[in-house]
Amino acid sequence: MAKRVVTVGVYGFNGEAFLDALRGAGVGLLLDVRQRRGVRGAEYSWANSRRLQAALAGAGIAYQHHKQLAPTTELRELQYREDALLGVGKRSRSELASEYRDRYLREILDGVDLEPIVEALPAGQVSALLCVERDPGACHRSLIAERLAVEHGVAVTHLRPHSGGSTSRSDSLRPTHSSRRRAASM
Repeated sequence: MAKRVVTVGVYGFNGEAFLDALRGAGVGLLLDVRQRRGVRGAEYSWANSRRLQAALAGAGIAYQHHKQLAPTTELRELQYREDALLGVGKRSRSELASEYRDRYLREILDGVDLEPIVEALPAGQVSALLCVERDPGACHRSLIAERLAVEHGVAVTHLRPHSGGSTSRSDSLRPTHSSRRRAASM
């Protein structure tokens, strides 16, 4: 049975809707892949590390911080410069800059052994990759998710908030045949 991961961002959710989305997806473990575990703005104070961890514990969802998967400050600043050139803010960004994507893969993700993380994902439960951006394509978590699907046979779905409080699931990444064979041979 393939391990399952959802990706989720903070923007667009309130604390209650966020927890409802995680529960609705069957999440038992949240993997925080943010460098800075705080979010600016009173409407997102629920997502600051201590508050989030307390809320998750109350919902029966385990928490792990994987800072090794977070982009460096330099990479984040590179993305902010690209956002400024395009006239978009990080809350409205829809995709990553190509230089950011290339450098994140090369400088961060290629240097992380994901196998121990995959092996530690709970069987029979869904795990969630958390960062802040609403759209997965605007966030490094989509790069992690793609690597998990392609190289480790993990089934991935992206959760997005909708106005009105509902949540959608989209852009499912299915394990490839080669990743299933690789996972079966391990």
